[in-house]
Amino acid sequence: MPEAGGERRARADVVRNQQKLLAAAAEVFVESGVDAPIRAVAARAGVGLGTVYRHFPTRADLVSAVFQHQLEECAEAGPRLLAESASPVEALRRWIDLFVDFLVTKHGLADALRSDSGRFATLHRQFLDRLLPVAAELLEAAVAAGELRSGTEPYELMRGIGNLCIGGDADPGYNPRNLINLVLRGLSSNAP
Repeated sequence: MPEAGGERRARADVVRNQQKLLAAAAEVFVESGVDAPIRAVAARAGVGLGTVYRHFPTRADLVSAVFQHQLEECAEAGPRLLAESASPVEALRRWIDLFVDFLVTKHGLADALRSDSGRFATLHRQFLDRLLPVAAELLEAAVAAGELRSGTEPYELMRGIGNLCIGGDADPGYNPRNLINLVLRGLSSNAP
């Protein structure tokens, strides 16, 4: 019978490998798209190709797992940023930076998953269910602190940011973050 401590270490190694794979896949997907060779993901993570396929038997499994992992990271960051930032609007700005990073990866992931409409619909619902409450909490805190005007709906803000991010990767002269900063300045309670 295996020793309990050894089993826990083995499980910890599995979780650690999976986390390394997800982080590596996200980086590779941002750089080279979701059709990048799986061996590039394995090399970036410092594991063998077999390890990738043991955790994620298909490319769609890997793409879906990267999407869910990044979604959770973005959702969990909101309350943490609100607690550690100097002001709610600073927390909102920092969270929006993370959200934009997520969107850059998400566009490629979403395109890859569209052919699996059931999986895509589930992930899109998770996206809204997890991130809308975070955006709402950050917006409400900034409004309550008198830093932003009231009336901005979380879905509108997220949708607007998403629309500003579309196509940014195809045009090196376009930086969606500049326009997002203009939007946030326009929401400021000090804006005319």
